[in-house]
Amino acid sequence: MNTKTTSVAKEGVARKTVRETFMYHLTTSLARRPDRATQHDNYLAVALTVRELLVDKWIATRSEYEASGQKCVCYISLEYLMGRVLGNAMINLEIYDVVKEALAEYVDIDKIEEFEADAGLGNGGLGRLAACFLDSMTTMQLPAFGYGIRYNYGIFKQVIQDGYQIEEPDNWLKTGNPWEIRRPERSRVVRFYGRTEPCKNCSKKYKREWCDTENVLAMPYDYPIPGYRTSHVNNLRLWSSQSTYGFNLDKFNQGDYVNANIEACLVENITKVLYPNDNNYEGKELRLKQQYFLVSATIQDIIMRYKYLGGNIKKLNENVVIQLNDTHPALAVPELMRVLVDEENVDWDDAWNICVKTFAYTNHTLMSEALEKWSVELISKLLPRHMEIMYEMNQSFLRKIANKYPGNNSKISGMSFIEEGAEKKIRMAYIAIAGSHRVNGVAKLHTELLKNGLFRDFYGYSPYKFINVTNGVTPRRWLLKANPPLSSAITERIGDKWPKHLSELEKLLAFEKDQSFIADVQKAKMENKKRLADYILQHNGIKVNLNSIFDVHVKRLHEYKRQLLNILHVISLYLDLKNGGEENFTPRTFIFAAKAAPGYYMAKMIIKFINSVASVVNNDEEIGDKLKVVFLADYGVSLAEKIIPAADLSEQISLAGTEASGTGNMKLSLNGALTIGTMDGANVEICEAVGRENMFIFGMTVGEVKALASKGYRPSDYLSKQPGLQRTISLIRDGFFSYEQQDLF
Repeated sequence: MNTKTTSVAKEGVARKTVRETFMYHLTTSLARRPDRATQHDNYLAVALTVRELLVDKWIATRSEYEASGQKCVCYISLEYLMGRVLGNAMINLEIYDVVKEALAEYVDIDKIEEFEADAGLGNGGLGRLAACFLDSMTTMQLPAFGYGIRYNYGIFKQVIQDGYQIEEPDNWLKTGNPWEIRRPERSRVVRFYGRTEPCKNCSKKYKREWCDTENVLAMPYDYPIPGYRTSHVNNLRLWSSQSTYGFNLDKFNQGDYVNANIEACLVENITKVLYPNDNNYEGKELRLKQQYFLVSATIQDIIMRYKYLGGNIKKLNENVVIQLNDTHPALAVPELMRVLVDEENVDWDDAWNICVKTFAYTNHTLMSEALEKWSVELISKLLPRHMEIMYEMNQSFLRKIANKYPGNNSKISGMSFIEEGAEKKIRMAYIAIAGSHRVNGVAKLHTELLKNGLFRDFYGYSPYKFINVTNGVTPRRWLLKANPPLSSAITERIGDKWPKHLSELEKLLAFEKDQSFIADVQKAKMENKKRLADYILQHNGIKVNLNSIFDVHVKRLHEYKRQLLNILHVISLYLDLKNGGEENFTPRTFIFAAKAAPGYYMAKMIIKFINSVASVVNNDEEIGDKLKVVFLADYGVSLAEKIIPAADLSEQISLAGTEASGTGNMKLSLNGALTIGTMDGANVEICEAVGRENMFIFGMTVGEVKALASKGYRPSDYLSKQPGLQRTISLIRDGFFSYEQQDLF
């Protein structure tokens, strides 16, 4: 039974209609002769055809929400790691087979999908979680709006040269984006800099005027989010920065050609690149501008829509909840306070209550150093009115803390929004917690560690705010789309409800000894391994053993995720093979994929080290195909869709107490990879769900890590007891993997 049959087809989408619509867009929308059309032209025509099938549902969904008056979720995230839209949209609309068969004489859909660029809107798990949430909220028919930034360039395109990571521009929009619709009538003005002064002819104590500002236009682009087996299509609104003045014709006519357009260029820089390098002051200012640009345009949009529908601003929280995905959008709290107090004439205390009841905050980190802090000096310069509001918010909040803990000055200073020191800084996470009615961690262990560690004082003050919402992944993209052969084998046994109700997979327990099912699962895994092996050969020139264990470690490159530990293990296995240990050795192919932040030197050196080890191991004729190491460049959603279904072993080996949750661990498990991992993040809950006997658990627990840290960690103690580890370290130290530069590692 094919998993890609169609409910939209049942509603009347015929193959003839698809063909006619495709030819219309190819010849009319794109002005192409069919016999001269390129593969990219064909992709655009297919995309416009599918988008046309979405539009009526998209409009109807908005009309339904407006008529029903339901409370809606407004999800604000600086990142959305969306992946390609075409295949996902066809699967969610259940028209994949109809489109494929209808257009077979014109295009190969499987190849056409490769012409779509991954949207450069996100970087890691935080952005992918946001994308999965949008998919799931639509599938569940929840009124939801996503808000983000339309970056011209993604974080970067990763190229590997001589083993090193090289960053190139990720110009994902260079050939256009057929999925977005520009909405100039919904543009908003965002203000920066300037000064404040008391409100004229106003008796309200806290109301002030923000004057002499530099204004930027926020231009919205709407992006459809189709649900699975539902007529609902939700909306992701992405903001692009534009000059309010545009081109300066006077300067141009005077011959000042550079400055004629410089103001527009500087403004457009705000949304130019995802995560500008903030190692310098200018970079920090641009990063802060990005964050405020997003929240200001979004808060304006939410309130304008709410008022247009007749809402009472004092009851905003009864109709809207604003979810802050990490601290990046935390400026939404003082921004909503500013709008309510300065523009809507709401009293301060009432405005604060509205804020707290409207906002909810998701925390994504256990590391205090990773929590965002902005200098008071920078905020005062860029957002003077917000600095005043945050001072007042802090004073009011600390008054309540003082009342609850009389005389406890350490509690007051520890919970203050402002961190004292040589440079005063604003603790954005503290503002997000105080300004929200719910604060969630992203795994059971993570939430407990937040309550008892990082945010212990806030939990003690308002325990009712803290809840756990473990991360999840959408099975539509990460099994149904990414792994058609396994999806078909599952659907054949338990029916087709599981993509929408994942608990249905429990029915597979009845087939755990069914030889036919086991054979189908093995066949699916081999198909996926063959597809990935072809990709590896094409892009890396490495031929891998299909009968080897595909040992997969794919995620951002970070020391706490311990890619370095994994490659040390590879060296250990290599030495065992060289010393005659191949008799009982199961062939292994280690597959790494990861991007390192441009300014993260150690992470970039680990990438170089992995590639240097790969160069030695892969070219050792004695080893042959028993052991291979592959580093796949430019990891993203589309590459993950190739790697994850092919994995036999999933590496989830972060130091216990450092990984908030993880979502790669879930995607790999969903596709049948066995997990080797520490009891960290959501690994704990995966272990509870599948049983410890079905995972390879190793390493210290959180408690053991803390105990070791308290007594002192001495690496030499471990080296002296582990001859194999000594050999590995000696090989690295002696330059075995870096002959041209002996001391490189």
